[in-house]
Amino acid sequence: MPSTNLTLMWEPQLESMERSELESLQLQRLSETVQRAYHQVPHYRNLFEENAIAPDSIQSIQDIRKLPFTVKDHFRQNYPYGMFAVPMRDIVRIHSSSGTTGKPTVVGYTRRDLDTWSTLIARLLSASNVTADDVIQIAFGYGLFTGGFGLHYGAEKVGASVIPISSGNTQKQLMIMKDYLTTALICTPSYAMFLAEAMEQAGIRREDLRLRTGLFGGEPWTDQMRRQIEERFNIHATDNYGLSEVMGPGVACECLEKKGMHINEDHFYPEIIDPVSGEVLPLGEMGELVLTTLTREALPVIRYRTRDMTRLIPEPCACGRSFLRMEKPSGRSDDMLIIRGVNVFPTQIEEVLCSIEGCEPHYKLVVDRQGSLDVLEVLVEVNEHLFFDEMKKQNALVKRIQQEIRSMVGVSATVRLVEKKTLERFEGKSKRVVDKRIQHPAQG
Repeated sequence: MPSTNLTLMWEPQLESMERSELESLQLQRLSETVQRAYHQVPHYRNLFEENAIAPDSIQSIQDIRKLPFTVKDHFRQNYPYGMFAVPMRDIVRIHSSSGTTGKPTVVGYTRRDLDTWSTLIARLLSASNVTADDVIQIAFGYGLFTGGFGLHYGAEKVGASVIPISSGNTQKQLMIMKDYLTTALICTPSYAMFLAEAMEQAGIRREDLRLRTGLFGGEPWTDQMRRQIEERFNIHATDNYGLSEVMGPGVACECLEKKGMHINEDHFYPEIIDPVSGEVLPLGEMGELVLTTLTREALPVIRYRTRDMTRLIPEPCACGRSFLRMEKPSGRSDDMLIIRGVNVFPTQIEEVLCSIEGCEPHYKLVVDRQGSLDVLEVLVEVNEHLFFDEMKKQNALVKRIQQEIRSMVGVSATVRLVEKKTLERFEGKSKRVVDKRIQHPAQG
């Protein structure tokens, strides 16, 4: 598969700038952001004063470490508009998170913010070689979720033809994909797998489609799943990263090298911290990603703890971009399962399952407590041939999965094979973990 080059950059003069020039720009924008946050957002002014921090104390980019963290609860405490730095008359768009626990986080955009956002998405699309000649099918939800609209306007900016189909209605998705000659698909990776499964069931061959690339995000996914998506659709599959509190999609994206996601460092300053101590870790070490917005007008966000676990890659990329890359997040520090003292991320289990022939990329993890011991059960779909095969072969597969999980993750698991299409499918973000320990706390 081809490498990218300068012709596949939306803003080559910025995306490939020298580090010294970039760091100078970051400091200038960081100073402006800190001033705006202190003077326009009471939450930050109070936080700075509580920590005896003056906004003009930021004299170098390293001084960012003096600043306090922002966490999701701060958005909830200031619900709905308390984190905004501009009056409502300057807000032209409002989005919010799903709000699965407590109040949703509400985010706003000025007209300039929307233009910046569209430019970031244009970078993302260009990195995957999407151009004005493409027909893009956006199967992210349109509405308060930032994914659909965020990607939509960036796609229009590059001049592509956009099909705003939103999520759901799988049969219609396939019909439109075939009839409207879709060349680029945008959705979650789990929904892409669902579409591939439905496509095969409907007798649609990959050769019947014009698809050539897919841009997937919204949830962690493994390289094994990427290979399956690429094979089943015959496309390039690239990853992208974003979160509502910071901007939405467009914070970072893969190029066709697929060796990490380039963070748009002229708009977001990244750090990696120890999730327990909060200390900044050396470049290249695994930890929690922290992001500071550098150009956001409506909602400046300082040192936001994303809870996503990753590392930054300093080595140059063959595509020519000079921005640091981040690895695919291995999971979230707050979604991380601790089982018998071992840190376990669902993507580790997924990697094991995707590497074993016969296992489908659909699984469910059930964590419970028996007495004082944590127990992990893995439900995994297998193809029909294996499911109805003789018990000896099924037992051998179960044993292999258990051994691979123990080897990679370091915990023992009970494995249960289930028939294909038994487990729930997801049109949006997948929900593959059930932790019953909340209902069954440790005794004693």
